[in-house]
Amino acid sequence: MNKVVTGPDEAIYDINDGATLMLGGFGLCGIPENCIAALVKKGVKDLTCISNNAGVDDFGIGLLLQQKQVRKMISSYVGENAEFERQLLSGELLVDLIPQGTLATRCLAAGYGMPAIYTPAGVGTEVAEGKEVRNFRGKDYLLEYAFDADFAIVKAWKGDTMGNLVFHATARNFNPLMAMAGKITIAEVEELVPAGSLDPDSIHTAGIYVHRIFEGKSFQKRIEQLTISQS
Repeated sequence: MNKVVTGPDEAIYDINDGATLMLGGFGLCGIPENCIAALVKKGVKDLTCISNNAGVDDFGIGLLLQQKQVRKMISSYVGENAEFERQLLSGELLVDLIPQGTLATRCLAAGYGMPAIYTPAGVGTEVAEGKEVRNFRGKDYLLEYAFDADFAIVKAWKGDTMGNLVFHATARNFNPLMAMAGKITIAEVEELVPAGSLDPDSIHTAGIYVHRIFEGKSFQKRIEQLTISQS
């Protein structure tokens, strides 16, 4: 099975209006910027995006929000994206804010083939409204369903032609969990190497989870919040 595609346009060719996407990354770290740019260019709309947050206004998912291509965001927080906040407060954008650990575990459950999980996060808060609560050993837990995403789009540091992926430092964040969870997983990598080139002990995501892979140009490394210490 040939998993290598020519670039982001070919990688996202069958993502159409109304699709549900998982998008790896945390802030601006480890986001699949090439695929996001391709989605902006393609003009798909009514997307449901599952991502920890939407980064900033002029980069990553923020570009999709600017073009009103996102119908719903499932995230942990609004972050530094003013347009995300504006659309949320104005009612233009459906937003499901959920605890960060719950977001990660719902990705994990999808990857493991589990339909749901029980978690103590959110018990007794607005997060619990309308959800099943069960008591285990004297403690209440919420029932949360695994995500059902059409596509997972991730970014890795290195990958091989079989789809095996290596993430760099904190860019691992949500990427390995989401790579396991999509019906179709697309990986953009900074360096694509021949199969067998990667140290098996260094692989974070096995190629069995990855359906399409390409080497993508890395944009300038962005900093979400620049903080300079006083000397």
